[in-house]
Amino acid sequence: MADDIAIDKAVFHDRLASFISQWKADKRTNDVFNGVGSIVVIVGKSSAAAVYGKNTAFQLWLLGYEFPATLFILTVDGITIVTTKKKAAYLEPLQGGKVPVKILVRGKDAEQNAKQFDECVDIIKKAGKRAGVMKKEETTGPFAEEWRKALESASKDIEEVDISVTLSNAALAVKDERELRSVRDASRASSGVMHSYFVEEMSDILDAEKKITHSALAEKVQNKIDDSKFFLSLKIPGKFDPMSLDWAMMPIIQSGGKYDLRFPEPDDSNLHAGVIVAALGLRYQTYASMIARTYMVDPNKSQENNYKLLASIHEMVLKSIHDGVAAKDVYNKAINFLKSKKPDLVDHFLKNVGHGIGIENRDSTLVLNGKNTRVLRDGMTLCISTGLQDLKNPQPQDKKSTVYSMILSDTVRVASRDTMVFTKDAPYDLDSVSFFFKDDEEPAPKPKAKKEGRVGTIAAGNITSTRLRNERTTNQDAEKEAARREHQKELHAKKQQEGLDRYGEGTGNINGTEEKKFKRFESYKRDNQFPTKIDSLQILVDPKASTVILPIMGRPVPFHIHTIKNASTTPEGDMTFLRINFLSPGQGVGRKDEQPFEDPQAHFVRSLTFRSKDIDRMDRISQQITELKKEAVRREQEKKQMEDVIEQDKLTTVKNRKPYNLGMVFIRPSLDGKRVPGTIEIHQNGLRYNHGDHGQRVDVLFSNVKHLFFQPSVHEMIVIIHVHLQNPIMIGKKKTRDVQFYREATEMQFDETGNRKRKHRFGDEEEFEAEQEERRRRAQLDKEFKSFAEKISDAGRNEGISVDIPFRELGFNGVPSRSSVLMQPTTDCLVQLTEPPFFVVTLSEIEIVHLERVQFGLKNFDMVVVFHDFNRPPVHINTIPVESLDAVKDWLDSVEIPYSEGPLNLNWTTIMKTVTTDPHQFFVDGGWSFIANGSDDSEQESSEEESAFEISDEDLAESEESSEEDSEFDENASAEASDDMSGEEESEGEDWDELEKKAKKRDKESGLEEEEKNAVRKRKR
Repeated sequence: MADDIAIDKAVFHDRLASFISQWKADKRTNDVFNGVGSIVVIVGKSSAAAVYGKNTAFQLWLLGYEFPATLFILTVDGITIVTTKKKAAYLEPLQGGKVPVKILVRGKDAEQNAKQFDECVDIIKKAGKRAGVMKKEETTGPFAEEWRKALESASKDIEEVDISVTLSNAALAVKDERELRSVRDASRASSGVMHSYFVEEMSDILDAEKKITHSALAEKVQNKIDDSKFFLSLKIPGKFDPMSLDWAMMPIIQSGGKYDLRFPEPDDSNLHAGVIVAALGLRYQTYASMIARTYMVDPNKSQENNYKLLASIHEMVLKSIHDGVAAKDVYNKAINFLKSKKPDLVDHFLKNVGHGIGIENRDSTLVLNGKNTRVLRDGMTLCISTGLQDLKNPQPQDKKSTVYSMILSDTVRVASRDTMVFTKDAPYDLDSVSFFFKDDEEPAPKPKAKKEGRVGTIAAGNITSTRLRNERTTNQDAEKEAARREHQKELHAKKQQEGLDRYGEGTGNINGTEEKKFKRFESYKRDNQFPTKIDSLQILVDPKASTVILPIMGRPVPFHIHTIKNASTTPEGDMTFLRINFLSPGQGVGRKDEQPFEDPQAHFVRSLTFRSKDIDRMDRISQQITELKKEAVRREQEKKQMEDVIEQDKLTTVKNRKPYNLGMVFIRPSLDGKRVPGTIEIHQNGLRYNHGDHGQRVDVLFSNVKHLFFQPSVHEMIVIIHVHLQNPIMIGKKKTRDVQFYREATEMQFDETGNRKRKHRFGDEEEFEAEQEERRRRAQLDKEFKSFAEKISDAGRNEGISVDIPFRELGFNGVPSRSSVLMQPTTDCLVQLTEPPFFVVTLSEIEIVHLERVQFGLKNFDMVVVFHDFNRPPVHINTIPVESLDAVKDWLDSVEIPYSEGPLNLNWTTIMKTVTTDPHQFFVDGGWSFIANGSDDSEQESSEEESAFEISDEDLAESEESSEEDSEFDENASAEASDDMSGEEESEGEDWDELEKKAKKRDKESGLEEEEKNAVRKRKR
């Protein structure tokens, strides 16, 4: 193994240079490095257990390997390394990089070794009196002892300062992409062992009532690390190597009333059915992960309720972790929540809710307790642990079940917004952790009495009566509607609570207006940049500098076009007047907000007027100023539109083989030039589209892909691979967030015979064969595109890319833009990919959906989608057929999206302005309940709050038109309504059997008519 050691020189110098640059930047404030001039990192004797301290962690961070008996002396000028000859051979290639590296090789000469340590002490003294060390870290071995003596001999001249927090802040806590990938892979391996192996073993043992000790079961789990096939079966993305796995925390199992959530060594007591706590942690490429779960066998109500409470606290802690939050705030939020729910359990709650994790199993400087003021930053990885210990069981199952403990632990990554849970593959909801092995005897169901039909005697086994059949359908619909309504109440209540949690008191305005600042602009930096024509003291328009030069008091004065509002000319007799109006406070120059000024209280020139006899010149100047103003406004708008466009990294092409490719593919948005097909290729970190033979290329990186869709050619003219991006890119001169690759599925694309068959064969056989051939070719085309989409997903698995396919059977027609199209749900989105402009909405980003114009008489309704980001304008899907109303409601309810409905169109501009002005107050006042209260309520009056509602004349006209055209429908509906109101069940009119006979007769007649039409068509052929 020693021969395989190869230190990555680039990573070493990049990380060391970044560390030293932070050190240099901190010289002024001394906030992070505590004013130290040097840092001492020493690793003594290697520890048998893979539990690393700060010294070893820092060494592993730089080198990737643990080098025992090695000393680092760091200054802002470079690094000095003292180590043995064998280790020095691996370190020598590090010399000659960004940071100077000096290596001192120790030998068997004690005097020479002492001189080397004296040299290191001199380096520390020259760098400054304060030297950074890890005071709480214990280093053992002869090498460490010898260094400690050398440092103590110079203790008068050197002040030792603890820099554990410094190393955590500047190096270890915030991970780069490579480190985060290692933590993620370690976490997925840990959750795989917990969920796919331990749970199965434990349940089999309990089900078979076998006896096994905690330590024996832990050993079985521990030995699973040698099963490479098991870890490969977990399908961890990327080039995962099971041989790089090691235990960061050996499996520990507790049950039977003996619990210690500090997780000491496993004991030899037997596994006991009851509350079972299990914890383990795997390390991948030196980066650790941790997971702990609580499993319950035949739990009682008290245990279930306590577990639900713990799970809700755990969820709240996970949601409260994001960039910029203090560690103590996370803990205090959890403890306050517990106090509000069950204050008697506060004493049983853990003293912290987690700690930092990475190379170290536990970063002691990053503990999430009520005192730690450290701020979490994007890129940190944490082990979040919430637990309740030593709980009394009011209904113990046996003598050993009187006391129990519970814990949930997950490895997570701190992000800018939502926390990324790396161990989510091991679920912890109540259903997933509860096991029931007792066979409870259920009372036998009583036989139902037969009901006699109202119309004569009905044979046993048949439907008893028409009335009962009708009632059953109605009851099923009513039950379904009641269940949906109850679920929606829960979703709205949950959304209300989330809003209160997300926007605490004092959140204030979030619409961004307070961020507007005065923009500085400059026409000329020096006098020699003025145009040469200014000597004539005439009005001059300088398009190059976007400036108008005006003569004032005998001097040329430049005015930038951004200071000018407009210009106009007014002829009077032989003279003409040129009036130039300037921007100033109080004019209301924008439709929404006034332009900010550096000092609104200053005196402003509102306008200047010039008089001239040269009418044509004045008109020309006015026109030039107007054109210059238009050009400036156009440039500002383009700049604003391009703000979110990103410059992608370079595509890393495949070198060793030909990339997977798909030919004869068109791209949308289309590239400039002739419409010709191209080829799409899969490379290491993205896709490349080569457009025909013109050399034009479009690159899409996997890191910028938000969603990947495959839409087959079923009922469509094209087959599609669609990529929805996180940030828009430029394709040609077009800004786009959606890139689509497609091929037409028409007969022209497939006809390889030149239509020769049609010269010889006519009639139904030829038509049938053509239809069969088209179906076969479409299926082949779909298979080809789906296979390529899956290859894209496999190549981008590290970025979490997976193929999503629209569910056509759940689709509904609507107008998201200009025309009516088929809107199709997918697993994660609602999409329309067939016609541009494309429509892609991520379901997880939706706050609430409101259905407008839902009232009797209208043929269509509208859907409004409101997003979590209240600054994002709501999306409208208009003119959805009312026949799709129930289907849309069912779909929204099934994907856990709260919806509401109302008879009128709401003024969403006003609503969202109210929300963003003070979101906390909005949710305190009831949040979205003001539109949700009337949902599914036919008795609600539509005249309330008219100021917030708008209904168009078009809707009213549509209502009147529908009432005239569908008079037959209205009569039937009113007849049905009168039947319902009469209170007499089927007392008048024809009974069901007679109506059924008539319906069959009409169907038969229509079938005969259709057969006659088909026969006529055949005779014409």
